[in-house]
Amino acid sequence: MNKFLVRFVQILIIVILLISWQLAADLGLINTFISSSPKAIISTIIGLYNDGSLLHHIWVTLYEVVVSFVLGTIIGILIATILWRFKFLSKVLDPYLTVLNSLPKVSLGPIIIIIAGAGTGSIILMALFISVIITIINVHQAFINTDPNKIRLLQSFRASKSQMFFKLVLPSNYNNIISVFKVNLSLTFIGVIMGEFLVSKAGVGYLIMYGSQVFNLNLVMTGIILLAIMASLMYYLILFIEKRLSR
Repeated sequence: MNKFLVRFVQILIIVILLISWQLAADLGLINTFISSSPKAIISTIIGLYNDGSLLHHIWVTLYEVVVSFVLGTIIGILIATILWRFKFLSKVLDPYLTVLNSLPKVSLGPIIIIIAGAGTGSIILMALFISVIITIINVHQAFINTDPNKIRLLQSFRASKSQMFFKLVLPSNYNNIISVFKVNLSLTFIGVIMGEFLVSKAGVGYLIMYGSQVFNLNLVMTGIILLAIMASLMYYLILFIEKRLSR
């Protein structure tokens, strides 16, 4: 019953916001040229679907997000594992990771375009630059905070580093890794949309950028709503994975 009430209230909030938004637009309380309205957004979505471009733009962005998310997560966990295994290397690279994490990644846009070309590769590379560093930092911090008493216990049985990692460190941090998944997902969306703003010829980010250039705010708001729906679906997919791992 508690879960049902939570879901009901969540859906009710969305419904109330949409109804209030449309009423404010109908009554002239807001400038629909700037804020659009639910009806205008639905009409824009139908128009994009009818001309055959809606699913194409969604697929382009979804493909870039999934590839960037999977690559960023795998690379981040692998590097975090290496840093956990070699403490000297971890101490050497720690300030560099901090500096790279604080560096505005959009400033690397021109370099990324030159390296990977003006295409999907640049977008994925931009997303990786944004997500991988924070993944490394968070996962590595979780690994080194594993219960030291349990580490000593395994050391007393002369367990190897690999045995300690796969039998203790990794299983003990499933929840932390899932939390990193959630953070990584949002950062990946940010990176992909930033990349699409720079070089894309298709995708939801391209729709937003094109809409802003031609002052079609309905198209801009439609792109934002599509991104919110896509992010929500992927978030619930991660929650499903979390439940499976918890079992």
